[in-house]
Amino acid sequence: MFGMNLRGRVALVTGGSRGIGRATVERFAEMGAQVVINYVRDERAAEETRSAAESFGVEALAVRADVAEALEAQQLVSACLERFGRLDFLICNAGVWEGAPVDSMSEEQWEKVIRVNLKGTWAVCRASVTQMKRQGSGRIVIVSSTAGQRGESNYSNYAAAKGGQIAFAKSLATELAASNINVNAVAPGWVLTEMTEGVFRDASRRRSIELEIPLGRVASADDVARPILFLCSDWARHITGEVLNINGGSVLCG
Repeated sequence: MFGMNLRGRVALVTGGSRGIGRATVERFAEMGAQVVINYVRDERAAEETRSAAESFGVEALAVRADVAEALEAQQLVSACLERFGRLDFLICNAGVWEGAPVDSMSEEQWEKVIRVNLKGTWAVCRASVTQMKRQGSGRIVIVSSTAGQRGESNYSNYAAAKGGQIAFAKSLATELAASNINVNAVAPGWVLTEMTEGVFRDASRRRSIELEIPLGRVASADDVARPILFLCSDWARHITGEVLNINGGSVLCG
């Protein structure tokens, strides 16, 4: 489709082996982009995702890196450039969802969630921007959450990290606009992935969640991946600094 032909372009997806990340990898590959799949622990899942991407006739590379470590984030980007020579799309998706009531949350719990979700986003963006500036173009999409917009009880660490991602995206959007680098965020609500499957095993809990969503259903990973692809397409060339809500109408904010 016009505006969606991504052949010759390269996408790097952090946390790309499962859930929203894997769906995003597959959608980029479907549109012809070469893809780099970042993962931390599950090599098997990463290789399965790589095979799924290559079934669309593109090249794919799986790279282990903890993006919250600045050196590893740089090594991840370097691996992408060594293989493909360019980086057009960066999807900051790596994250963890762990929480506790604030009066019983440990320092370790607080720091782990902030480190992976927020510091990891900063580190991989910092590592990627030099190449995007050199190319004269780029697109960055940060996967935030409704938790970053309205808060989330018993997950104040997660909400703080996700809110930080939104502020970071808006800051980079103005900072990088002159370099023709668009920066946006998506804010999913409930999504059925490995991260949330424990919640949805309880049929009554799932039903109560669905009743709070005007569209009446929980999003699939692909419901998030496709809007991410849109933000990287030529159709979205004049969109930067925005937060695209993907929540079925459950959180309405501009």
